[in-house]
Amino acid sequence: MEQLKEKSAILISQHSLDFQRFLLKKINWNNRLICILGSRGAGKTTLLLQRIKMMNAAPDECLYITLDDIYFSSNTLVATAERFRQLGGKYLFIDEVHKYSGWAREVKNIYDFYKDLHLIVTGSSIIELLGLEVDLSRRARQYELNGMSFREYLEYEEGIKVDPVTLEDILTNHVLMASDLNGYKPIKLFKNYLQHGYYPFYKEDKEGYFIQLSRVVNLIVEYDLAFLQGIDKQQIRKIYQLLGIFAAQVPFKPNMTRLAKTLEMSRNTLVQYFHYLEKAKMIQQVYLEGKGMGMIEKPSKVLLDNPNLFEALSSSPANTGSRRECFFVNQFRNSGHEVSLAKAGDFIVDNKYTFEVGGADKTFKQISGIVNSYIAADDLEIGSGSRIPLWMFGLMY
Repeated sequence: MEQLKEKSAILISQHSLDFQRFLLKKINWNNRLICILGSRGAGKTTLLLQRIKMMNAAPDECLYITLDDIYFSSNTLVATAERFRQLGGKYLFIDEVHKYSGWAREVKNIYDFYKDLHLIVTGSSIIELLGLEVDLSRRARQYELNGMSFREYLEYEEGIKVDPVTLEDILTNHVLMASDLNGYKPIKLFKNYLQHGYYPFYKEDKEGYFIQLSRVVNLIVEYDLAFLQGIDKQQIRKIYQLLGIFAAQVPFKPNMTRLAKTLEMSRNTLVQYFHYLEKAKMIQQVYLEGKGMGMIEKPSKVLLDNPNLFEALSSSPANTGSRRECFFVNQFRNSGHEVSLAKAGDFIVDNKYTFEVGGADKTFKQISGIVNSYIAADDLEIGSGSRIPLWMFGLMY
C-alpha cells in the first residue's frame, strides 16, 4: 500500500492544472461510481490526476492506481480497496481497468459493500457496460473522453480561450464569431490541428508524434481488441489489412461481399469488425438517412475516426476531401449530434440540417432548394450567409 501511495503522490505532483479537458467540468463527481471511457491517448490518466489535485483532499483520502501496475500481479483490487478504506481512504481512482481480469465483478463488490467509498474508473472505449459479466450499467455513471476539439487545441497550443458554442449559435452568428477570432490566423492553426492536434500527447514530442501515434494504433489493435472474444493473431492481421484499405480509400463506401471475400472472412464477421473498430475509435461509420445502424447493418460510408490518423495509417498524403469529412463528422458526433449520409448533399445533422463539405469555392448546386442547408467551407476565414468556415464546427466542445 505504501508503494502505491508513493507512486500516486509522485504522479499527482507532476501534473499541472494549466490546461483542462472539457469533460473535467462536465462530470458529476458526487456520483459514487464513475466510469470514464475513451481511446488510448485521449488523456484519461491526466484527467484523473488533475481531479485529485483540484480536490485538495488529505493525502490519505485519495489514491490513484493503475491496474497494469505489477503490484496487481500478486494483489487483488478488492483487497487493495479494503486496505485503502481502513487507512482513511474515501476516493479511489482506478486507471486501465480493462487490463485486470474480472475487474467488473470486483468493482461491483467494492461498490456494494463499502458505501462510504467513491470509485472513479477509466478504461478502453471498447468496454460496453451492458455486456459485462456483472451489470454495472445501473450503478455507474458513464462518460466518454474523446480527443481534443479544435477549440481545445487553440487553448492548449496557443492559449486562446474560447467558450464552447452550440450549433445554433454557429448557424446564426458565425460571421461575428469568426471576426472575433480572425486575428489569430485560424486557417493556419486549423491545418496544424488536422495534422497533429487531436491527441494531447503530441506536445511531448512533435517531431516523433506520428511514430508515437502509430504505436498507439498498434496497441489498440493488438491489445485492446484482444480483450474481445474470438479475435486471435490471424484475425489481428486481417484487421490491419482492413485499416490499410480504409486509409488508402477513405471516404470508403464498402461493398461488404467483395471485401469479405478479399479478407477471407464471412460478411457477418466483417460487419462485426467494423463495429469493433468504431468502438476502439479507429473509424466512423456513417449510415444513409432513414436507415438503421448497428452491428447488423452495412454502413453507407466509412471514415477514419479523426484526421490525425491519416498520418499514422497511410504512406501517401491524405486526401483533402477525406480529411475534411472526417473532421466534420468527428466534431459533430463528439459534441453529441447525430450525423447521417444525406440523400442530397453530403451529411444531414440531427435529421434537420443538410451540409455540403468542401473548399472555399464550393457551390450550392447540390443542395439548392433544400431548407436548412449549408456549406462547410475549408480555407475560409470568415463566411457569409449559409457558407460557414469548416473550422468553426470545431468549437462545439
